[in-house]
Amino acid sequence: MKVLAVIDRFEGKKAVLMLGDEEVQVVWPRQSLPSEAQEGDFITMELQIDGEATIAAKAEAERLLKEILERNQEG
Repeated sequence: MKVLAVIDRFEGKKAVLMLGDEEVQVVWPRQSLPSEAQEGDFITMELQIDGEATIAAKAEAERLLKEILERNQEG
């Protein structure tokens, strides 16, 4: 899914973006934008689910929960 945004303004280390036709306001780290980006520039962002990262995060959460439960049973 591609999202079109315009850089509305910069506030210190943050950029205020207006997303889509609805102009939803989002605060974004300025350092995550191209260095040449300026107020009024349009940018395109592509959003997609990272299945591998999702699986890895779930496995880590399950591992941590198991570790906590085991510690509670011991003491």
